[in-house]
Amino acid sequence: MRNRKLGNSDLQVSAMGLGLMGMSGTYGATNDIESTRTIHRALELGVTLLDTANIYGNGHNEELLGKALKGRRDQAILASKFGFLPDYTVSGHPDYVKQSIDESLRRLNVDYIDLYYQHRVDPDVPIEETVGALSDLVTAGKVRYLGLSEAGAETIKRAHAIHPISALQTEYSLWSRDIEDEILPVVNELGITHVAYSPLSRGIISGELRKFEDLAEDDIRRWLPRYQGGNFQKNLDVLEEIKKIAEDKNATPSQLALAWTMEKGALPIPGTKRISYLEENAAAVNITLTPEDLERIEAVSPKNLVHGERMQSEQMKQTNL
Repeated sequence: MRNRKLGNSDLQVSAMGLGLMGMSGTYGATNDIESTRTIHRALELGVTLLDTANIYGNGHNEELLGKALKGRRDQAILASKFGFLPDYTVSGHPDYVKQSIDESLRRLNVDYIDLYYQHRVDPDVPIEETVGALSDLVTAGKVRYLGLSEAGAETIKRAHAIHPISALQTEYSLWSRDIEDEILPVVNELGITHVAYSPLSRGIISGELRKFEDLAEDDIRRWLPRYQGGNFQKNLDVLEEIKKIAEDKNATPSQLALAWTMEKGALPIPGTKRISYLEENAAAVNITLTPEDLERIEAVSPKNLVHGERMQSEQMKQTNL
């Protein structure tokens, strides 16, 4: 595994991370034993950036990671997030910021978090107030570096003027590229690392899903537009063309998509709770894409080709604020 510098910091992180959200029921049943083994294998492979949040499983995900890191804390770059209340409304109030960090540190059973994100921007609280409270956490030694998630270009600039922002996390993949025009130029200008969640479009690009009925009854993807109606099948048809390019590179579709994401400058954090998928994803760092490869990929999967929004309309309203 290669390493890279985290933006506006002295921290070295793995070029690919591991998203833990799916280990806490988001995509079906949980298995803490299997998930813990996957976390340990990630560390063995040099995948050091481990990404969680207080809302994942209503605290379960942080507790799971805390137990998995017992005796291994110095091997990991620990990232977590705050901002969503239990009813999925958003708060960026300074008092809530300080309450959230203490609760997360307790669940994780650690003294500090390496990278702490605001999960969504609160439209009712000036970003200067939220980042000011986060800056206090850095001073107190509870947090090392700050991040934002799904923030808009102007918000990023205003936040960075208060305290250096090290990472911006957004959904980004071959099929989710809406940030390329306005947000990525700001991120690059300010030296912020772009962290890409759902770089496999929540499993569609990996090819693990073949039909809507494969999804468990409690899988959140059942309610996402990209999976509903005729959208799912149309997206699978595009995947067939991506598979052909991947085969020419002796790669899987997942590996090709992850290599593309890294070629775009992002640090992907594909999520999985299985060691086999983790190992497959990690091998993507060894794939080199030529300009000709990138042209072929763009030709079969150009920007905005994907069918269906990545989130429900109410969720989309919470992004790019």
